[in-house]
Amino acid sequence: MQVTIYTTPTCPYCQLAKAYLAERGVQFQERDVAADPAAAAEVVARTGQRAVPVITYNGQVVIGFDRAGLERLVAAIRAQRPSLGLSVADASKIAMRQGQVPVFGAYVGRVRPGSVGERMGLQAGDIITEFNIRPIRSAADLEAALNTLESGHRVTLVVQRGDRTFRTEATV
Repeated sequence: MQVTIYTTPTCPYCQLAKAYLAERGVQFQERDVAADPAAAAEVVARTGQRAVPVITYNGQVVIGFDRAGLERLVAAIRAQRPSLGLSVADASKIAMRQGQVPVFGAYVGRVRPGSVGERMGLQAGDIITEFNIRPIRSAADLEAALNTLESGHRVTLVVQRGDRTFRTEATV
């Protein structure tokens, strides 16, 4: 299921809606109704709207820069997105607070019992440095990587635990 945002280049509320979604790690397809007559016809047929922005996802429609509507849409997306069941922070910030040399990655603070992370053998204090071959330098990097994940896909993590580095895999 894909988020689609119908826009025009001169619409300031379209820019706000795109920024809002991007800040929350929501990937979307943009359709410019000014340049694409098929997109304009599609949005009118689906919603009856001729004004933009119009944001659609899984049958939900948000019209305009409606912050409450966008919050509901983001919550719906997150509810359907697979999770590793971890609480994470920037490893470099944690290391600096502890007076250690900064290490880049996502620091695991907690692992939810019964979660994918627990099945992967993750523990509090681990540092995730790679997600499906993608380097992880911060908690935000891990969140962005998780945003691309779909249920049923295989996840491979490279994890640093103390002076040991290991690889772990699971299906989400």
